[in-house]
Amino acid sequence: MEDRLIRELVAMALKEDLGSGDLTTALCIPLDTVVTGEFLAKEAGVLCGCAFLQESFAQMDPAVELEFLKADGDEIKAGDVIARVAGPGRSILTGERTALNFLQHLSGIATATRSCVKAVAGTGVRIADTRKTTPGLRAAEKYAVRTGGGVNHRFGLDGGILIKDNHIKGAGGIAAAVARARKEAPHVFKIEVEVETLSELKEALKAGADIIMLDNMTLEQMAEAVRLVQGAALLEASGNMGERDLRAVAETGVDLISIGALTNHVRGLDISLKFR
Repeated sequence: MEDRLIRELVAMALKEDLGSGDLTTALCIPLDTVVTGEFLAKEAGVLCGCAFLQESFAQMDPAVELEFLKADGDEIKAGDVIARVAGPGRSILTGERTALNFLQHLSGIATATRSCVKAVAGTGVRIADTRKTTPGLRAAEKYAVRTGGGVNHRFGLDGGILIKDNHIKGAGGIAAAVARARKEAPHVFKIEVEVETLSELKEALKAGADIIMLDNMTLEQMAEAVRLVQGAALLEASGNMGERDLRAVAETGVDLISIGALTNHVRGLDISLKFR
């Protein structure tokens, strides 16, 4: 991720949390208190967000020192020390929640992604995210997906041409939608079409779609789609894939599995800060 974006996200989060000041810490902790502590994993997972942890305290107080024992992408287990922290007690307590929010959330995404990647290991299928992300955190969440071993779908609406059901209805059919997109789009862009039936798949293939998204199809339908396409287009399985047997989906022969739940249904990894 870009350092500039990390700085901006952390600044926004600190401002949101701090408001006019940390009342509890100011009232309870003497100004000259110096503490040491450890960021501890309380469950197994994949670590992600160390740069956000670093930036949270850099902005809070440059006097806070961090020593990282783990790095983004590492598989951690309960009891592992992720980082040691030392410095002014007030600054560490005030920045704690912002730092942990980023670390827990992004590690949760990386952990979920790694689990999905392992489920399809050896099949050649790639696990992809979607645009179902937390507003304002898309870059961070997509970074977490990559950290977990997944790949990113288009970043935003300007990142690719994906013709979905309402585009098809508005354009007057699959053939018309693809033809219009092909005529106007820059030559470097591929065209993806979402289909719900094998009949629509045939239409998309005939229209010249480069990628075809198989939306909520059964395993039998996906296997038949692979047979019909015979490599003429990339096939992406999508639609509630977070609830499906990913190994079974991968073994139908599709090329990609996109999972919105990687970012919009994720549970943060349990990580805490404990003072020594």
